[in-house]
Amino acid sequence: MLLLPANVEQEIREHGAKDYPHECCGAMLGAETSAGREVRALYPLVNRRDDSPRNRFSITPEDFRAAERAATQRGFDLLGWYHSHPDHPARPSEFDREHAWPWYSYVIVSVEAGVPRDLTSWRLEDDRSKFQPEEVLPVRAASQTTQD
Repeated sequence: MLLLPANVEQEIREHGAKDYPHECCGAMLGAETSAGREVRALYPLVNRRDDSPRNRFSITPEDFRAAERAATQRGFDLLGWYHSHPDHPARPSEFDREHAWPWYSYVIVSVEAGVPRDLTSWRLEDDRSKFQPEEVLPVRAASQTTQD
């Protein structure tokens, strides 16, 4: 289960709307708790995809390391990644599956005509064959805010 504070969910939605019609992307930082994965902060990233940023996102190894460092500096874990699907449903594509890693949570927000809509979370099976939906439980407030 992914515990997502309302303010963090709003930041994901706003990032998706701001980057529309391109995909936005970023890292989710937080902690594993007895109740589930609790997202406490975001680490927004730049979509490095030059050839098709409208329907793909890419991060660099440096971006990955920066997200890990940001998590460590705050005493958090890197729990997963978020991105938007401009004018497409909030479910993972085959491209998403091919480029994902097991264990991480993957939040997708659909953005239709610049307006954020559905938000879902997914976990890739260990054999990388398919994503399984992950329940998103809204919570009241985050312990930390985003890093800009």
